[in-house]
Amino acid sequence: MKTLHELHFDNRFINHLPEDTNKDKTCRQVFNACYSSVLPQKVSRPQLVCYSPEVAQLLDLAAHVCESEEFAHVFVGNQLVNGMQPYATCYGGHQFGQWAGQLGDGRAINLGEVINSEKQRLTLQLKGSGKTPYSRTSDGLAVLRSSVREFLCSEAMHHLGVPTTRALSLVLTGESVLRDMFYDGNQRYEAGAVVCRVAQSFTRFGHFQIHTTRNDITLLKQLVDYTIQTDFPHLGKPSVETYLQWFSEVCQKTAEMIVHWQRVGFVHGVMNTDNMSILGLTIDYGPYGWLEDFNYHWTPNTTDADHRRYHFGNQPRVAFWNLAQLANAIFPLVQDSKALQDILEKHYTNTFQRGYEKMMAQKLGLEQFDDALISDLMTLLQTVETDMTIFYRQLANVDMTQTDIDTKPLTHAYYDKAYQGENYQNQLHAWLKHYACLIVTDELERKTKMNAVNPNYVLRNYLSQQAIDAAEEGDFSEIERLLNLLRKPYDEQPEFSKYAQKRPEWAKMKAGCSMLSCSS
Repeated sequence: MKTLHELHFDNRFINHLPEDTNKDKTCRQVFNACYSSVLPQKVSRPQLVCYSPEVAQLLDLAAHVCESEEFAHVFVGNQLVNGMQPYATCYGGHQFGQWAGQLGDGRAINLGEVINSEKQRLTLQLKGSGKTPYSRTSDGLAVLRSSVREFLCSEAMHHLGVPTTRALSLVLTGESVLRDMFYDGNQRYEAGAVVCRVAQSFTRFGHFQIHTTRNDITLLKQLVDYTIQTDFPHLGKPSVETYLQWFSEVCQKTAEMIVHWQRVGFVHGVMNTDNMSILGLTIDYGPYGWLEDFNYHWTPNTTDADHRRYHFGNQPRVAFWNLAQLANAIFPLVQDSKALQDILEKHYTNTFQRGYEKMMAQKLGLEQFDDALISDLMTLLQTVETDMTIFYRQLANVDMTQTDIDTKPLTHAYYDKAYQGENYQNQLHAWLKHYACLIVTDELERKTKMNAVNPNYVLRNYLSQQAIDAAEEGDFSEIERLLNLLRKPYDEQPEFSKYAQKRPEWAKMKAGCSMLSCSS
């Protein structure tokens, strides 16, 4: 295990790519550069709220190091250790389907890239640590409520088996930040906080788009070549063929990520191209949510409430659209639109479809996917208000060997008594009868298989909000409790059984428990 001063920083990104020649933090358009050097904003009273022992271990940091005063100062941005060279990167993106121009790391500052004892490259990034040249009209800061949500969900998704960026730490700044939570004119001061995010790379589709849009093809090629050599070295020397192979892998990784989102009922909420990782990682936990009432058209994002571009059922299509924008961005390097289109179909569409079918079969403990069964199930789940997580988990407890199937376990998944209606009950029993005919394993094996992919616990928004409410009063115990609980989301954990229950009625429309804005 290492001290903070023994971390081995490689910082390949800034050593291999061009830097912004303007050295101040002035918000501006940055040309001919991939990044700007910038220092985090110093704060008055840093206080460690929580850290992830697993991520600390990934970085070879012992517990006593993470619990030290120095750790809080370093990962709030007050202090640099040997090898840290802070910078913010330049990228653009499509936001809600429209080109938004230059965006960039407006409130994220990379401290550098660490090589751990396993020779893995890990970028350390502070979110909420002050202004950068890409902050536009914002202050570059973040508040406690959004930081709690990002910290907890990053780790929760990892333990669910979903590809994701990680979170090392959550630190209060001791400063107040003015925010309008729902952009409705009701501003208030909130506690400031900083999350240290960790990932192999934070490179997004938008990093490539910005250079193509500006017709800076030389810099585009330099960035693509760097990305392949650093994050996809198995592809070999950059060439037109390598670029196509690289795009194929990005398509495949993205498809696999979306399958996982659909499996656990996660809704990202802001699938802009600047929020899409080239490594197929879930990135930027803003107004996300978990599908409770199984509604294909639900989105957690208030900004998207009218058009619902990023609703649960549309996530696979949006990912395809975003990949098409990445294809447009790298087209100048390959000059072959048919090849790019073929890759989209083969390595995204086909990968997603195969992955989705396999995943849905696994959720039901079946050996094979049955289209009619799944189609009828999707209709069934939307007929009455049904909790997705609980339905699948309790379905494993229904004895499918009975002639007259007892559906009592499923009653835990319903939000009202509409499920007792004759029409629904007839529909349910017809579906269960079809399902029973397809089961080829014994009940114990079916349950074991189902419980391995259907979580018992997910980070429901109301659980996060309860932790936030307590933290704003100085009590961080609920954050720790949720972090511990969500390390084993597929286990029963009887002592935490209340966290596996459906959303309470009071939380249905409560701020922070249903839909959220992009405010942070």
